[in-house]
Amino acid sequence: HEAAFRQEVVLCAALLPWTFWLGRDLRDYAILLGTLFLVLITELFNSAIEALADRIGTERHELSGRAKDLACAAVFLALVLLVIVWGMYAWARLGAS
Repeated sequence: HEAAFRQEVVLCAALLPWTFWLGRDLRDYAILLGTLFLVLITELFNSAIEALADRIGTERHELSGRAKDLACAAVFLALVLLVIVWGMYAWARLGAS
């Protein structure tokens, strides 16, 4: 039901084949794939928290808003981690060429 989750699935599907070009061994594959899955897992938790907060009540409440904001920040940090890790691997791969 979440557009953000669908967008992140498309992102992960697009990056998946690049895992095997950027990585050089099983450890590299695990790190690269792990960052992809971390984004999806974090987004699922974010969606769950938003659904739970909306289930409790539709009126604006400070704690519900804070929970949603923190869950959104967690997704953002997972995406930042993905960019940093993939950027480092791409830098090393392209710098070695």
